Amino acid sequence: MNTPFSNGTLPLAGVRVLDLSRVLAGPMCAMALGDLGAEVIKVEHPGRGDDTRDWGKRVGASNTAYFNSVNRNKQAIGIDLQKPEGQRLVRELARKSDVLIQNFKCGGMEKLGLGYAVLQADNPGLIYCSITGYGRDGSEAERPGYDLVVQGEAGLMALNGDKGQGPLKFGVAVVDLFTGMYSAQAILAALYERQRTGCGRHIEMALYDCGLMITAYYGMEALALGAEPPKYGNDHPSIVPYGVFDAADGPLVITVGNNAQFQRFCTEVIERPDLASEPRYTTNILRSTHRDTLAPELQKELRRRPRRQLLERLSAAGIPCGEVLGLLEALQSPRAGQASLVTRQRLPDGSGEMPVLAPPYRLDGARAPVRRPPPALGQDTEQVLGSVLGLQPAQIAALKADGVV
Repeated sequence: MNTPFSNGTLPLAGVRVLDLSRVLAGPMCAMALGDLGAEVIKVEHPGRGDDTRDWGKRVGASNTAYFNSVNRNKQAIGIDLQKPEGQRLVRELARKSDVLIQNFKCGGMEKLGLGYAVLQADNPGLIYCSITGYGRDGSEAERPGYDLVVQGEAGLMALNGDKGQGPLKFGVAVVDLFTGMYSAQAILAALYERQRTGCGRHIEMALYDCGLMITAYYGMEALALGAEPPKYGNDHPSIVPYGVFDAADGPLVITVGNNAQFQRFCTEVIERPDLASEPRYTTNILRSTHRDTLAPELQKELRRRPRRQLLERLSAAGIPCGEVLGLLEALQSPRAGQASLVTRQRLPDGSGEMPVLAPPYRLDGARAPVRRPPPALGQDTEQVLGSVLGLQPAQIAALKADGVV
């Protein structure tokens, strides 16, 4: 793929990241850094690998769709961290790295002799990111962190779904994904600071902290009300009409963001000027207050019209709108194709191709590339140990014979 970044000019080119994490939050963080140009070395158990190599649909000999979603732009090496020689190898790699990411249970890395204090003494410039379920200095420090558990504990399930519906999880593991992105932000800040001070940082991230943060305006509303805010399903809690509506032949999204748009919506789209002049609906606060009487009227008019006609009228009136697509339909849509968001990459064993999403970043007008497809288990072990640590083939062969790599 010929891009402006083919010659190593991505922002994080020259930064080495040692990814000791597994499953989702940590790997997501490391992938974001890899997408921006960092050299990411993913360390896995040489036999079983990352847990997600066994989750979901199999893709090739050792990969799955789940694993592939958060492990592009990485090299993969297999090291058994339970063996002293494996711990020594990781310590040597950390000496030669800029960033280390780990999501072992609290105290797990210390038991392996790979805690922050030890590795920072070896490499004062190391940025060491620890991701746990809960704060390391609290009473729940040793609890394992799971996205679904935190979705419940942070109130996210309580805000999701329709009015009257019980707790409902998000369709994807939002706590893990947001924690990964928050962690990447903190690492980037620490890398920037290190240019000035020469010193690294110990960054500590907790799934629970990030889960609570992403309640966002719902969380603020709950605190302002002093009570549980109502559920609104596909509707907006503060803006009306703003949500998913049924046309005669399928659903669509309509987002009427201000009073002028509401006037145009009523007169130019659904041809109901009486609703535009109705005193109960002249401002958004009034529309939100009287949504129970307004919504049925709007839905009645929308159901009388085909989706294509509504989308054309809404666009002509300057009102943001769109179709509601299935997931596969969205991934295969012309819009996704024009944006080059879905790429085809060679399977690690060369037996065929696999789909891999491209990074979301556009830099100087070009999308950051998939420089490395998600790797097979241990595929880069010999190359990394040789080029980074200077081990000779005979030394690597001995480590393999001992089950260390």
